[in-house]
Amino acid sequence: MNSDSISNISDSNKSIKNAIWLYLILIIFEGAIRKWILPELSNLFLVIRDPLALFIILEANRKNVDFSNKYLISIITIALFSFIATFFSGHGDFIVALFGLRIFILHLPLIFIIGNIFNKEDTLKIGKFLLFISIPMCGLILLQFYSPQSAFINRGIGGDETGGGFSGAMGYLRPPGTFSFISGSTTFFSICACFNLYFILNAREINRFLLTLSVLALLIAIPISISRTLLFQVIISALLTFIIITKQKKFRTNIIIAVISTLVLFELIQNFNFYNTAIEVLRVRLERANTAEGGIESVFIDRYLGGLVNAILNSVNQPFFGYGLGFGSNVGSMLLTNSRTFLISEGEWGKTIGEMGPLFGLSIIALRLGITLKLIKKAFEFVSRNEILPYILLTYGIFTIPQGSFSQPTSLGFIVVLGGIIIASFKNGNEINIDEEN
Repeated sequence: MNSDSISNISDSNKSIKNAIWLYLILIIFEGAIRKWILPELSNLFLVIRDPLALFIILEANRKNVDFSNKYLISIITIALFSFIATFFSGHGDFIVALFGLRIFILHLPLIFIIGNIFNKEDTLKIGKFLLFISIPMCGLILLQFYSPQSAFINRGIGGDETGGGFSGAMGYLRPPGTFSFISGSTTFFSICACFNLYFILNAREINRFLLTLSVLALLIAIPISISRTLLFQVIISALLTFIIITKQKKFRTNIIIAVISTLVLFELIQNFNFYNTAIEVLRVRLERANTAEGGIESVFIDRYLGGLVNAILNSVNQPFFGYGLGFGSNVGSMLLTNSRTFLISEGEWGKTIGEMGPLFGLSIIALRLGITLKLIKKAFEFVSRNEILPYILLTYGIFTIPQGSFSQPTSLGFIVVLGGIIIASFKNGNEINIDEEN
């Protein structure tokens, strides 16, 4: 493929690329709109990305972008069967069922469209953008952490003056940042951690000042978030990255510099009382949570494997085709019972089996795991070529792609973008290198 052809492909897909960037920007800022800017339109902005997702799909079809594959076709087929079954054995509410179906027919196809349209260069652009945003985002959650829930900056969805913070420790609540819920902030900084690790090892590809500030923002965000999930995820990503690069000589100098620089930054910020207070709050939360849940090992096993085991065991008492699409979401809960509660399960796998039944639910879980395993296999092939970006992104992707929440719009959006840029990171230029995923 000559340079003119590549240029023409890039130009023809410009509208799709711009729409994908807008999709990402809305993920980050739609919560801010729902809380502070247009709280009276909060419900509308909950699904503001749906028409954008439809536009991207229609544009991709119009421009003959090939994003169909066996995984996507299987997922959509199962979802359609489950949608029909909702009216025979499930809750039977059309709006709730449609809210559940939109996940599969509008948003999940974007994973493969992003993977087809974007490449490694685009992925790195997204990474730099997220690291830039992480700096003011850190400042925002710091203000939220130390502000009362009655403060404007802590207002909840729809301008709720009781506050949008979530349970923490020592009287401090977990700050959501621009997002509608703490999970958005946790996911955001988890992805930023992956890009921080990549650019630390490839410092020539980014402005050093931006990289330093973004690493500092991450170090501050971990205790300020009071999130065990973020703490564990950053540790896991760092360990998995360190394990894979120890045998690669080209990264050894950068590793030493990174470790020393991080330790220096950590020592510097420990001189500030605001940081030491946050560290103490996080420590107390860890102790309380570990005591309540049986320790760190129990938390990992229950959240990743135990969730599936419990979901299968609980399915015995559920309808064979489940309670119906959308039943396990907060929106479904509000529409069906007029209260925000988990009607099935807080865990994604439990919710999936509860909504779709053991046959369809386990099939969706198997397909999500299958996609993840394909990406892992391809990532290791690239590691052997000293290409580590896909692998580093997968240090978080292996958790969120198989079992991240589809029903929570922010979580769904980040899963879509992360899955897409992981696929895109396998590509240099516009050629497609992974036939299995595209």
